Amino acid sequence: MENKLNKKGRITPTQTMNILNSGGIHVTVEEAKAILEFMKKIANIAVSKYLQT
Repeated sequence: MENKLNKKGRITPTQTMNILNSGGIHVTVEEAKAILEFMKKIANIAVSKYLQT
């Protein structure tokens, strides 16, 4: 599998768009950016909840 991360180890909106498009989910770069922001929020909530218990 090819490396999908940028220099900071993060996936870019363009890479997200390409990955989703290749899976048949067509999104714009702006939509991909919103998806990434949402996923970061969900990940932060999950980690916070895990650390509270």
